[in-house]
Amino acid sequence: MAIGAAARHDRAAAFDAWLGGMLPDRRGLALVAVGGLGRRECSPHGDLDLILLHAGLPGVDEVASSLWYPIWDKKIGLDHSTRTIAESLDAAHDDIKVAMGLLDARHIAGDRALSEQLARKGIDLWRRTAARQLGLLRELCEERHRVHGELAYLLEGDLKEAAGGLRDVSVLRAIGVAGIADALPPPVRAAASRLLDVRDALHLAVGRRSDRLRAQEREAVALALGLSDGDVLLRRIGLDARTVAWTLADCWRAVQRWRSRLRGGVATHVRRPVARDVVSLDGEIVLARTAIGPRPDPSLSLRVAAAAAQAQMPIARATLEWLKRFETHLEVPWPAPARQAFLALLGAGPGLVPTWEACDRFGLTGQWLPQWTRVRGTPQHHPVHQYTLDRHLVQAAANASRWAREVARPDLLVLGALLHDIGKGLPGDHSVVGAPIAASIARDIGLPDDDVRIIEDVVLHHLLLPDIATRRDLDDPAVIADVADRVKDVTTLEILHMLARADAAATGPAAWSSWKGRLIDTLVLRVLSLLGGDHFAFKADPSPALAAGAMPVIQVADDWVAIAAPDRVGLLAAVAGCLGTHKLEIAAVNSVTLGERAIIECAVSSRFGAPLDRERVAADLRRVALDQFVLPARFGLSSPSRKQPPKVIWIEPDLLELRASDAPGLLYRVTSALSRLGVGVRAARVSTLGADAVDAFYLTGSFDPEAVETAVLSAAS
Repeated sequence: MAIGAAARHDRAAAFDAWLGGMLPDRRGLALVAVGGLGRRECSPHGDLDLILLHAGLPGVDEVASSLWYPIWDKKIGLDHSTRTIAESLDAAHDDIKVAMGLLDARHIAGDRALSEQLARKGIDLWRRTAARQLGLLRELCEERHRVHGELAYLLEGDLKEAAGGLRDVSVLRAIGVAGIADALPPPVRAAASRLLDVRDALHLAVGRRSDRLRAQEREAVALALGLSDGDVLLRRIGLDARTVAWTLADCWRAVQRWRSRLRGGVATHVRRPVARDVVSLDGEIVLARTAIGPRPDPSLSLRVAAAAAQAQMPIARATLEWLKRFETHLEVPWPAPARQAFLALLGAGPGLVPTWEACDRFGLTGQWLPQWTRVRGTPQHHPVHQYTLDRHLVQAAANASRWAREVARPDLLVLGALLHDIGKGLPGDHSVVGAPIAASIARDIGLPDDDVRIIEDVVLHHLLLPDIATRRDLDDPAVIADVADRVKDVTTLEILHMLARADAAATGPAAWSSWKGRLIDTLVLRVLSLLGGDHFAFKADPSPALAAGAMPVIQVADDWVAIAAPDRVGLLAAVAGCLGTHKLEIAAVNSVTLGERAIIECAVSSRFGAPLDRERVAADLRRVALDQFVLPARFGLSSPSRKQPPKVIWIEPDLLELRASDAPGLLYRVTSALSRLGVGVRAARVSTLGADAVDAFYLTGSFDPEAVETAVLSAAS
């Protein structure tokens, strides 16, 4: 037997001829195929799904027996029924599986007009009842996926029942027949054809009907398909299953919108700004009209992805298709907006995985990171792993954001999590091989040399803490000294500590235990005692004009502003509030006080890409300096899109560090809370690191640390 679409059609033609020869030529009697035979997708050892259709003729049971028994005698699986058109439609109305079967109805023999009438009425019934039936169908799909898992990540998946398998292709076909969405675009049809080829090869390899590809059959199936080995086969299955699964998820959103319109009338189609060049429409992320042009910004796809992940909203299929078609490659090193968006995407937490999967489905991830193409869909055979290599890396980055408050550099934590196993699949120790690859990626995206070194060390030593903690004597000072010597600094130690947790959570339940966690925590505390602590460095050398010019000094450029003014409690809050009213996002702040002079320098960007009105910003900052600027009554009420709790660390009695999810107005809310307590800020360094902000404040005046901490945490929540 052969493999492929042509062979399946040939098998269907052979069944048609054989079955047609057994049916008496009588008016009002027809043999109709549904299921695989109806679609002409006959696998070598598949079942037959047949309907003996009649118009109320007598003696039809004898005709049925003359058909079914020869099939059983040949030991072919058979799902059969004998019905009139009315009985078939009644069954379809009550049973969604019967209803879907009629969508594949195809005439085999007998009264063609009767068969075509059933097929036509079956489709009409499906379209009339689709609002109810599709709700039930989605519930059945979700339950089936819970039982059988995701085909893309299973080493021994069910090619038919698992998520992304052939059963989901049938669901897509049903959604398409209802006219709700383009449910079977060319990539899905190609993926479905390849999955059918795999099932054909599996049937031939085991000599019977089987939908589950087990490890012992993998090599034989790969050989039958002309593939080099079982890993290549698994990778192809996984990528095809992702295509099917993503398209089904996209179609379910279309179904949901369609059903909502049926319930509530015509939709308003309100476009709401989400980020620069990005808006939401009908629950999906789409491009703003101003973003669509002949030469799109090279960072556009990253900014769209970051906005979608932060908002936890799907990117519309049309937007992904446009980005795939028109996106240009980024220059190396990346410009700052692209780098910031990439780190914000990685730090988005739960929103990262579906957004990355969608962008990967359309080839955008390979444009961002050419090295990513090699790891896509790569299987991991150790039983402790629950995901393919690429999904494991993305999941680790998503997990890492849970511990972003535990490190001073959350941006390097999530990037290190994404890259920690990038060397897998290459000859040699994957940590050693992967370290220079990760360093190269970090350098390409534009990180400074010190950060590149940290990423390289993190990848090189990402297994160091778990290995030492579980295999060495933690009471031996030489062991602790050796770890401290290899880790080098507190920043790297913090990242390795939290990466160990994120990596284990992305691996599987068996990769972590409370015992292992306690050992690693103990090791980290002992290494930390040798390394000491790191403090923020506050810049104290502003330009001469800011440091000595007649106050107030106001400087405004497209991407930064600076002010020198008489120091007062609440000045930093007023500056942050003023910039916020101009819809400027503050990416970084360096604030110092020299005598009675406060100098505040801010890196800014327009929230929605609008041109910066320098004169208006300068005029309002001058009012701030003179204590004459009045904020709108409800300014600063927005909150972070991610509900990750903020964290306060007292580095010194007067040095407070805040780690929180970045959000518009965050700096204003925090500094306003300090000013309401009468607490001054002698110096500040504010950094937006991916999706997070790490802000340090040197406080002045008499204050209650507990009250300050409570106020800051409340303002950042």
